[in-house]
Amino acid sequence: MDLVKKAGEDVFQMCCEAADYLVEHPDVITSDMAIPAFTLRQIQKSWNREPAWASVYGRFDLCFGGLDHPDPALRTPRFYEFNADTPTCLVEAALIQAHWLQQTGHGNDQWNDIYPRLVEAWKRNLTLVEKEMGHKVPFVHFATASGDCDGEEAINTVLLAQSCRDAGWPTRSMAMEQVSLSPVDGRFYDQHGDHIDVIFKLYPYEFMVKEKFGEACFRDMDSVGGTVWIEPPYKMLWSNKALFALLWKLFEHDPRSKWLLPTYLERDAPASLTSYARKPIYSREGLGIRLHQDGRLVQEQGINSMYGKEGYIIQGLAPPPDFKDGQGKSRYAVLGLWFIDGEPAGLGVREADSLITNDYTPFVPHSISDGPICYTRREMPHSDEIEAALRVDQYAYIQDGADVLAYIESVVGMSF
Repeated sequence: MDLVKKAGEDVFQMCCEAADYLVEHPDVITSDMAIPAFTLRQIQKSWNREPAWASVYGRFDLCFGGLDHPDPALRTPRFYEFNADTPTCLVEAALIQAHWLQQTGHGNDQWNDIYPRLVEAWKRNLTLVEKEMGHKVPFVHFATASGDCDGEEAINTVLLAQSCRDAGWPTRSMAMEQVSLSPVDGRFYDQHGDHIDVIFKLYPYEFMVKEKFGEACFRDMDSVGGTVWIEPPYKMLWSNKALFALLWKLFEHDPRSKWLLPTYLERDAPASLTSYARKPIYSREGLGIRLHQDGRLVQEQGINSMYGKEGYIIQGLAPPPDFKDGQGKSRYAVLGLWFIDGEPAGLGVREADSLITNDYTPFVPHSISDGPICYTRREMPHSDEIEAALRVDQYAYIQDGADVLAYIESVVGMSF
């Protein structure tokens, strides 16, 4: 764990240095990262805040097989990407795996300070936001898109809202489609007609900038009393896969580059690199990715997807470690390193049955086997209790989104 933490701290610092470079070279942002020019001022302003505020969380994805892995290449953590804008799997990482450990006793400890660190992150950030605004924030709004058919984004947002309330701030849930732009004052308002002072959006900036209110949103940020968006605009730099091409360009000869994979914009990739992953600079859930080994295509995921128009990166192929399950089937483990308020805070693991992790990849809890026992055992809930808590029939015919969120809160609330 210490090695993964150290690697994460180094890569995060390189991301910060790359952001310094990018705000001084805005042409790279617009050309290589396909980020619209109208966002540049707010990217620069949000990055240059001292002290920093309005960023709560993010997740690095990396491959690492452990110090004793038979493949020497897997004994060093190597980072694939930074989910810096809208990472999910937060409920599983912060909550569910903690309860798994407490209820099963399978292990002595777990690297998981995610939830308490979220609470502290809200306290620090919102205190600074209120100082900047000059008044108390009446509500922190939390928004997801209404097209979230499987509820993953909603339940992650519910957990984040709960951590915000635990930090001492009231919250209000809404859909992104309910955010309205006033034609009178150019401000943003919620479904009740109240001004949105602060909003957390589990909705990617690359979608947001293409919306009809995209440019107006960035204009509003620049005005006194404008809406504060969490995560901040500079996260567009880090959530873009072209970031890792820039990291390799800037730090290839830095000792910290041992945590990186050789990565290039597609136009700059050397012909000698024949084993690689080709990834859209904007992509979610593994879509649009192709894996090549020794010049031969070995796997692809969702190639006819919406991603790829803005360009691709070429990243040296680094298959995740292959751990066999009880039936001898391959399970490829990708680690998710959670950063909360700029610091490493915990670990999650997803195990796919293929080399490309996607939105159906199972989450697997982790534990630390040595050292003292660092938790209190909890009784395993009875199956009847679990079934009663998860019943949805009382909500089956309700159209009000707030009532659906109330159901999700009732389920997640069992764990707080």
